[in-house]
Amino acid sequence: MKGIIKRLIDNDKASLDKKLAEEEQLKRQVTALFGLLANLYGSDKLVLKAGKLEALHLMRSSNLPERVLALEKLVYEDPTIDDLPGYEEIPQVINEIEEEIADILARRTVEEKIEKKIAEKMQERHEDYVKDLKMQILKEEGGPDNAQTLKKFAELEKLEQKKLSKSALDLLRPTSVEEVVGQDRAVKAMFSKIASPFPQHVILYGPPGVGKTTVARLALEEAKKRKYTPFAADARFVEVDGATLRWDPREVTNPLLGSVHDPIYQGARRDLAEGGVPEPKPGLVTEAHGGVLFIDEIGELDPMLQSKLLKVLEDKRVTFDSAYYDPNDPNVPKYIKKLFDDGAPADFVLIGATTRDPYDINPALRSRSAEIYFEPLNQKDIQEIVGKAAGKLKVELDPDVPELISEYTIEGRKATGILADAFGLVLYRDATARNAQDPPAADEAGDGTEAPGTGAGMAIPDGLRITRADILEVAQLSRLSPYVNVKASSGAEVGKIFGLGVAGFLGSVLEIEAVAFPARDKGKGGIRFNETAGSMAKDSVFNAASVVRKLTGQELADYDVHVNIVGGGKIDGPSAGTAILMAIMSAVQNRPIRQDVAVTGEVSIQGKVKAVGGIPEKIYGAKQAGVRKVVISRENQGDVPKDLQGIEIVTVEKAEEAVPHIFA
Repeated sequence: MKGIIKRLIDNDKASLDKKLAEEEQLKRQVTALFGLLANLYGSDKLVLKAGKLEALHLMRSSNLPERVLALEKLVYEDPTIDDLPGYEEIPQVINEIEEEIADILARRTVEEKIEKKIAEKMQERHEDYVKDLKMQILKEEGGPDNAQTLKKFAELEKLEQKKLSKSALDLLRPTSVEEVVGQDRAVKAMFSKIASPFPQHVILYGPPGVGKTTVARLALEEAKKRKYTPFAADARFVEVDGATLRWDPREVTNPLLGSVHDPIYQGARRDLAEGGVPEPKPGLVTEAHGGVLFIDEIGELDPMLQSKLLKVLEDKRVTFDSAYYDPNDPNVPKYIKKLFDDGAPADFVLIGATTRDPYDINPALRSRSAEIYFEPLNQKDIQEIVGKAAGKLKVELDPDVPELISEYTIEGRKATGILADAFGLVLYRDATARNAQDPPAADEAGDGTEAPGTGAGMAIPDGLRITRADILEVAQLSRLSPYVNVKASSGAEVGKIFGLGVAGFLGSVLEIEAVAFPARDKGKGGIRFNETAGSMAKDSVFNAASVVRKLTGQELADYDVHVNIVGGGKIDGPSAGTAILMAIMSAVQNRPIRQDVAVTGEVSIQGKVKAVGGIPEKIYGAKQAGVRKVVISRENQGDVPKDLQGIEIVTVEKAEEAVPHIFA
């Protein structure tokens, strides 16, 4: 019995100890919560708050339920809470109080952040307001200028009054279709495609300095005069160089298509950046809307940018996108909303000019465009250009000056540049001679308003004349060399023939020579060839070697043959095959070749003359060199220019058909 009583007493004691421990834990929680409230409100404010809520005596009580009741009054800010919680309810009440305190702390943190931002914004607005007031006062009292800024403004105004005359090239540039020389077919094709009710995109091919840009400008001006074209009187001609167009793949900058200036990037307007509003910047395609966008050197345009341009040509509109754009933001101006929602109009005619080969241009761009080829200028064209330029400069020329200039270039722009240089040289010489005979007076050389160097200018004297010696002096000073180094003649030579090449839409004459010596050991001869001419030319030599036996019955193995492309020029294609064949035949048979004939065409091992490219350019190159007859493949007959004059074109199907025209 005593054992049972002892166990009961021990159990009661353990239960009592547990309750005391739990009560002690609750007291510590309550004390911690009071400490948290003291940190939250401040000790003094907490005491005042407890007094107002009739919880001060409860807060100071040693009774746990009363202290918990005090917490409830303080946390919920309700003085009407009077029910003391029982010990078994206290844990639940404390949990609820902790949740409420957590909510209060969260709200307090958010409120503090908002109040801080409000204070910062108010400070910024206050500073802007003060700044605006200062600017307004400055404007009312005469603006933001002071003596120093007004002095700089006066200096700028003075600089504006000084004008130099336009450059000689601007003066000599064609201003009408009649002044464009040597491009009748190109001009006709250009006008028919632009000055039309349905204008087309166009790509212009041709060497530099032949008038591609000028003709494009004149085509738009002509189109604006015709009522049936869609071009208005104010249609713009927007010109840009494809080689200088740079863009950022992130679309931060794109002068051609346009870009978006996001608020975080430099360049955004301040008022938009402060509101977090991105601003689209339309590009050149929108500037050219309703007119012509001319891209010079379009072949140099970045391939990715070409693809983007194709999309614009298809849609006739440019779209903009930005992660910062919010269509529901009331601070977005109407024009920005329209640009983002609808895009910017870009309905224009594209005219691209290039000196590259057509195969270097984006195929998709070519498929959407008409293609026009500008012809290389011949010597007569250059001479006509020089004559017209001399008329604009009001200067006389010696009779042989136009012909001399035409020997140094086939570019119209370069020809007028040479003439302008000679004009400056003659003018300088004349002024020097005049000053030597009649020195300027002191007031003229001093601070007189009409003295040279003051910007007033001097009248160009009459009777200036450019001589052959002046052109030669300019050529020497500019390190110019004759454009055509190879000239045809009326004679004949063994083992030497003229082939034809083309590069960049410019044809040229190639000197091909061959020598043949009997081999020391019969049947053990060899063929040598300059490797710098390229593998295609080497193949042409071996093809020609096979055909020689077929045509002459002679074995090349009995000869040591050496074939050379004079100057080491590289031949990219097989077009020199027929010329190499004839040179070898001439060397082996000791038969002279006419030196006023040029040959182009691939030769097959069966002796057939096959078609090659660049026939128009090669014919013009042959004319420049004074060649009277050109032999080509019959397959190229359709490539011969229709209005060709001053040169004979012979078409052959087999190599033996060319022999009577080549050998003297």
